[in-house]
Amino acid sequence: MTRNLKKISKSSWPNFNVRKWLNKRSNDDSFPSDYSLPEGWQMDSTNELKHSASVQETPVVSDIDTLNLRMFVGTWNVGGKSPNEGLNLRNWLMLPSPADIYVIGFQEIIPLNPGNVLGPEDSGPATKWLTLIREALNSNTSSSEESSPTLCSSSEQEQEHYYCLAASKQMVGIFLCVWVREDLYKHVTNLKVSSVGRGIMGYLGNKGSVSISMTLYHTTFCLVSTHLASGEKEGDEIRRNLDVSEILKKTKFSHSFKALGQPLPPESILEHDKIIWLGDLNYRLAAGYDDTLELLKKNDWQALLEKDQLRIEQRAGRVFKEWKEGKIYFAPTYKYLFDSDQYVAQTNKSKEKRRTPAWCDRILWKGEGVEQLWYVRGESKFSDHRPVYSLFSVHVDKKCTKLSSSIAPSESSSISMSRSCSSRNLTNAGLSSSCFAKVQAEEQLLLLTREHKHRTCRVLS
Repeated sequence: MTRNLKKISKSSWPNFNVRKWLNKRSNDDSFPSDYSLPEGWQMDSTNELKHSASVQETPVVSDIDTLNLRMFVGTWNVGGKSPNEGLNLRNWLMLPSPADIYVIGFQEIIPLNPGNVLGPEDSGPATKWLTLIREALNSNTSSSEESSPTLCSSSEQEQEHYYCLAASKQMVGIFLCVWVREDLYKHVTNLKVSSVGRGIMGYLGNKGSVSISMTLYHTTFCLVSTHLASGEKEGDEIRRNLDVSEILKKTKFSHSFKALGQPLPPESILEHDKIIWLGDLNYRLAAGYDDTLELLKKNDWQALLEKDQLRIEQRAGRVFKEWKEGKIYFAPTYKYLFDSDQYVAQTNKSKEKRRTPAWCDRILWKGEGVEQLWYVRGESKFSDHRPVYSLFSVHVDKKCTKLSSSIAPSESSSISMSRSCSSRNLTNAGLSSSCFAKVQAEEQLLLLTREHKHRTCRVLS
């Protein structure tokens, strides 16, 4: 399950890079995570992730048919810097109280130089970030990076949450990971990832998106981490709008087969029940340099937000139509001097390019049953960007309320595929030919049914 791209042989390096440059899928893209499991976690015989220590399941507030869960979403452009071991993420991730699901996206986890963009993936920094996140979320389960989780006392056990890495994916400097509470993990299905390069030549991965699709109980989620076109020249916002359009068009999640009697898993971003879009969207301020600095001195965020390109483009219907974003009551998140509270624009001593402060780092969402509880920024000086994060309340369906219309009862009775043919088993070389034939037959029938349904819809419209 682990891909260590640093160990790619010299003979396979050219083929790998052609796939990377053209954003081709490799055989192991079906796996939900690029990286090995943190210490103290293991897969059991049923392919479920289990904690090595005996823990008590945390009850979930729910009624008969729905759950009301808390989802933390964070985005941070870390400026190409690799984290040090002493970087504490707990204050960022665990305040004001723990969530049930954590969605964390990074941009520029590696420097965007030609070697990193064109060469093999450097997964070292991503592994370090995963280690720091695991320590922050499960800080009471281990005393050090190398040690395994330890047992809590019974009084602590009732209050503690244990989090599993459900999925992670890296494309050059863009990295997205999803963590869920251990008792929820077994209800996560249909994990798929999709990457879209929008950088150099419109294909390379120095800009673009990493998306994760998953189903929790019977609710589908799409989590999209992006780094859009940079620049603050007039017209650069059009390039960012195009990036969004192309990401929506090109992001596809392939599924080997569907469970009988269940709806088809979503294939595109907009087919999901709940969508979270996060990242360095790079939209700037359509205000003069001097006017922006004057408003910054007054902390007049609302006047500055009237010049925010994302809001201007959204109001005009040119991008993110019908998407939601919370009210912003925090200062622009870019561009700061490293290890400073000063914007680059506020000092004449900086040798860096002049950059007008802007709200580059954003979180948007789409779908019913999503309520934003707060939307704030962090104050870490680690990067030239400040991290932005949000807490959502999300409603999850425990029971399937969507009837499958893609297979009629008479058709489904003729496709009695063995339950042992799981999507994970399809990659097993030992898969029996009869089982594989059944999978192929079902896929062909589903494709024909889907095409028939589309043709019917076009005729009716």
